[in-house]
Amino acid sequence: MSRQAHLIGSIGLENAETAMTKAAEILGPCCSRIPDGETGGRGYWIRWQQSTFDNCKDLQEGMVQEALPGFKDSVRRPFYKIKQGVNPSDIELGDLGYAKEALSSYQIFSRLVTEEKISSNVRFQVSIPTPMALVCGFIMAEDQLNVEPAIESAMIKDVDQIQAEIPPDHLAVQWDVCYEVVGSDGGPKLPYDKSIPGTVERLARLCGSIDDRVELVIHLCYGDPGHQHIVDPVDLGTSVEFANNICAASPRMINAVHMPVMRNRTDKAYFKPLKNLDIPNDTKLILGLVHFTDGVEGGKARMATADKFVDDYDIATECGFGRRDPDTILELLQIHRDLCS
Repeated sequence: MSRQAHLIGSIGLENAETAMTKAAEILGPCCSRIPDGETGGRGYWIRWQQSTFDNCKDLQEGMVQEALPGFKDSVRRPFYKIKQGVNPSDIELGDLGYAKEALSSYQIFSRLVTEEKISSNVRFQVSIPTPMALVCGFIMAEDQLNVEPAIESAMIKDVDQIQAEIPPDHLAVQWDVCYEVVGSDGGPKLPYDKSIPGTVERLARLCGSIDDRVELVIHLCYGDPGHQHIVDPVDLGTSVEFANNICAASPRMINAVHMPVMRNRTDKAYFKPLKNLDIPNDTKLILGLVHFTDGVEGGKARMATADKFVDDYDIATECGFGRRDPDTILELLQIHRDLCS
């Protein structure tokens, strides 16, 4: 199979049908998994989940931050705490909405396959943040570990519903791993010690919740608020360490692991940790080296350096591109296609 383009999740077009149609039209056989684009309110990753916590009878707003550490855009974020007298084991968050959105978009996806606008061998991709993203993104520090089980339970419930209603050979699930990567590489601390082992333990549970027949992707991320990382990686060392450990710990095969490549890094030092990559032969490496700013030329320069350390990989952007100017999206998709040629 020729090099493939992987779409992280968000695609900044007007709706799911447009996002999926344009992705299929431009990428064609170069893309075997298509997400719904996380359009509308979902374009800012987890921010749409604020209503989940607003509506939880067991939590209350504890503080509001007007700026978040490492975020380069304006974010007004409430953080929540457990109400007095509530036992953490009794916390119920209700429907997170990931299953509802996925199942709605899958109906559109299925119709587009029937209309032959999407190839029948393409899978519908659902990209989901790890529970720790909601823990760190919405819960006050002193209650994070107490609320984590309720968030994980709610997330797995959504994943179970998705898998119950979408045929496994039509489905791909991607776990978005951001706060954990950032926290392991000098960013805001995680609520548990030994960040990489603690994260791998949690990810192993999440991977185990996915049917073996469903394709599973791990997206390692440094964030994209204001089109900048929360922290900049020195090199791919942290990503490689995560990839090796997650693949070793997962109770099922991981089909692909994605790691980001900074736009200004074509030097060997950034890519050198790939020499230590130790993942199964059936697990595809995806390098997030596609950048709109320098297009095909820049992508080829980063690929030329990557080629010195790894022989086989697919390509992607560093993060989703739902927050981009919509006028740039089709050109960005075409850059993916050109780099797969």
